[in-house]
Amino acid sequence: MNPAGQMRCSHMLLAALLAAGFAPLTVLSADARHEAAAADIQPFLPRYLLMDVQGRAVNHEDFRGRFQLVSFGFISCPDVCPTTLLEVRQLLEALGDKAGRVQAIFITVDPERDTREVLRDYTAAFDKRILGLTGSPELVRRAAESFRIQYEKVREPGAAADNYTMNHTAGMVLLDPRGRFVARFGYGMGAREMAERILAEIGAEQR
Repeated sequence: MNPAGQMRCSHMLLAALLAAGFAPLTVLSADARHEAAAADIQPFLPRYLLMDVQGRAVNHEDFRGRFQLVSFGFISCPDVCPTTLLEVRQLLEALGDKAGRVQAIFITVDPERDTREVLRDYTAAFDKRILGLTGSPELVRRAAESFRIQYEKVREPGAAADNYTMNHTAGMVLLDPRGRFVARFGYGMGAREMAERILAEIGAEQR
């Protein structure tokens, strides 16, 4: 796609996002409110409209009926992101036959360098069930803000424009089958502990 086509696509995605009411909502279940209070954060409802590695538009409504386990990062991340995705793979393995109830998602915070092709290969190297998402810088920023994720470019003085790294909030966010916030898992929490929490949530949904 040429730059003009990419710009029109980004504008169309942004218009659809605004029409869908991207602003975070505050209507949550009692359990979700309790989880938010325990984490010393206000209840919120993450939303996003991005693009998968095949070029298809994907939003928070596409996984109704499944939990979403969402992390943010970037491909050239030296340690935090690969460790996180390794934990995602271990978590999916720990879930066993319940893994199909969870959609693992990795959203790049460096859409300028993380092309769809590179993002596809990167996530598949950890587990093919991990869905990589990207988008225009503005849509990625809106998604990150919706998840209460912070990130910024860090460039050494005098470095070339494309020579930079990214500081970003680590960890994962779990959404329930209706796309509502359930829990924030801190970086390094461990796959088994996260799997136990998710299995408990799956069991609660089935009751």
